[in-house]
Amino acid sequence: MRLLLILLALMHLTLAGVHQIPLLKIESLKMKMIREGRWSTYLKQKNVARYMRQMNGVTPEQVADHDDEEYIGNITIGTPEQIFRVVLDTGSSNLWVPDSTCGKGPHKCDSPLCRMQVFCAMLCEDQQCCTGSPQNVDSCKDKQKFDKNQSTTYSSDGRQWTIQYGTGSANGYLGKDTVRFGSPGTKQLVIPGVVFGQATSLAQFFAEQPFDGILGLAFQSLAVDGITPPFQVAIDKHLVDQPLFTVFLKHTPGEVKVDGGLYTYGGIDSINCESAVNFQPLSSATYWQFLMTGVKSGSYEATNQWQVISDTGTSFMGVPSAVLEGIVRDAGAKYDQATELYFVDCKANPTMELTIGNVKYTIEAKNLVLPSGDGRCMMTVFDMPGYGFGPSWILGDPFIREYCNIYDMGQKRIGFAKSIQH
Repeated sequence: MRLLLILLALMHLTLAGVHQIPLLKIESLKMKMIREGRWSTYLKQKNVARYMRQMNGVTPEQVADHDDEEYIGNITIGTPEQIFRVVLDTGSSNLWVPDSTCGKGPHKCDSPLCRMQVFCAMLCEDQQCCTGSPQNVDSCKDKQKFDKNQSTTYSSDGRQWTIQYGTGSANGYLGKDTVRFGSPGTKQLVIPGVVFGQATSLAQFFAEQPFDGILGLAFQSLAVDGITPPFQVAIDKHLVDQPLFTVFLKHTPGEVKVDGGLYTYGGIDSINCESAVNFQPLSSATYWQFLMTGVKSGSYEATNQWQVISDTGTSFMGVPSAVLEGIVRDAGAKYDQATELYFVDCKANPTMELTIGNVKYTIEAKNLVLPSGDGRCMMTVFDMPGYGFGPSWILGDPFIREYCNIYDMGQKRIGFAKSIQH
């Protein structure tokens, strides 16, 4: 009977409007820096940049820095196809890749505002110019770059764009072309007429990132310049069976450059996810944001009306300060101020139970305790500072490895199904 169900599921997934894109598990910049002892220095740069933006009257925003990305997938842009490795990110809404001109213009560190060390931290756009580390690094050097002159389907948009991250920015201009989810030679989701960013300049921290660009999968209301996200374009053009996609992440502790899971566009992944799906309406169709009412970890328990987002681009889980204190105390974890990480006994066996709607979801210890690469182990949680607005939790990869997340754009809801770790 199980074999028959699998065969039926496979038949469904071969329908014209359902497309599966495999993921590659990578070592995030965060884990690499922790392993090499550079994470605390990097954090100082981020904190200085955040402080200076506040001093300049910029409201703090929960912008993903993409320093803890662990999964990437392939897309192509243009005709003939140009291949890019991108982060498939439910926490943002824009698609951008490096432009062929990226790295050829004047470097940000050459600015007089960055050369004056006394004022660098206050005035320089890219905080990594102020660290004393090698400057004038070409952040695009080892990345695939889009050449508009090589594409017969490309058209110009004319607008400029910029996205500010924790230690610098990405900016350039917008273009329009055919985008394909998946690698050449596979069953791709082909989406004509997608507006995307062509980055002519990237902050230095992108130089070490093992990906070319970012594919945002959140809602248009979150998009910089109000562009229509690629998957929304696919929905509007009726290119998928259902206006939703499923994310399945494999549990591969300590492994990199291995199969990391699947994104299924246009349907529910019935091979890697159990059949029982519990849906929760979104409280805000910007991020994939919804309400959570309870948390339990060991002897610690709390209830509230928390705003929560599901974010594939976050390798840990963001937790409100008061709740985090109770969770780590019960687990016996100790805070390391230099790295802003919580270290715990590698034999610890904490669990976390989350209440969403009327359903309780348990995250097991295998997704809460992670080797740090230096003989220690850390809890996969971090403090979410409360600014009085926006989401107070981020359910990142530890939760998504336990439960497939089904992102339903059509009905503005999110579903959860227990993942099947084959």
